[in-house]
Amino acid sequence: MTIIPPPSSQIQHLDPDLLLRAYGAGMFPMGETRAAPDVFWVEPKIRGVLPLDGFHLPRSLAKVIRADRFEVTVDRAFGDVMAGCAAAAEGREESWINATITEAYTELFDRGAAHSVECWQHGKLVGGLYGVKIGAAFFGESMFTRVRDASKVALAHLVARLRFGGFTLLDTQFLTEHLSHFGAKAVPRAAYRGLLASAVAGSGDFGALDARFGDLSPDPGREATTVSGPVAGKVIVQLLTQTS
Repeated sequence: MTIIPPPSSQIQHLDPDLLLRAYGAGMFPMGETRAAPDVFWVEPKIRGVLPLDGFHLPRSLAKVIRADRFEVTVDRAFGDVMAGCAAAAEGREESWINATITEAYTELFDRGAAHSVECWQHGKLVGGLYGVKIGAAFFGESMFTRVRDASKVALAHLVARLRFGGFTLLDTQFLTEHLSHFGAKAVPRAAYRGLLASAVAGSGDFGALDARFGDLSPDPGREATTVSGPVAGKVIVQLLTQTS
């Protein structure tokens, strides 16, 4: 992993345009700790990538999704999802998501360049994930769960959404054992750059799934983005199990 020091020892604002250029070049920022004001740039030698056509959907998870155990939405609670990802949890007491990161990605969300997937149960946010979109590439940043299977359901919904919307790359940054269970693979930097260049030059539609199957409501306060109602779990499972 290559760590690129920031130009200042304490960056307190990440320019959104710089952030998008960095993603397009294969880099992303992280904070040392939740309380640290600075960030550093990271470019892993081995990248985690989840092939959209190679997603493994366990039978037990498919059952949970079909049952619509969670209400799954997108872009309804981006800030709350980031806060959930940054919060301390068992086995993850510290976080790289600090105030500088939160501010920058909130700005990207306001531009329509970042999205969240939320899982709700009895009106409460119990899990979700967020990431950045450029062209036909989606860069998954972080996920969290407060109820069993919530983050897994959010990931499955994300993959179905990206497949239906014509995306070609789901970047997970690092390869973890958890993600490998869903089909994620390790990709060397040189090969990743090829995948990245092709994906960012493409065009993915994050809202295509809603336009076809969901309850689509325009949000005039944000650019090129929408607030979505839930898409039925049986639709998600069908999209994930059908062959190309």
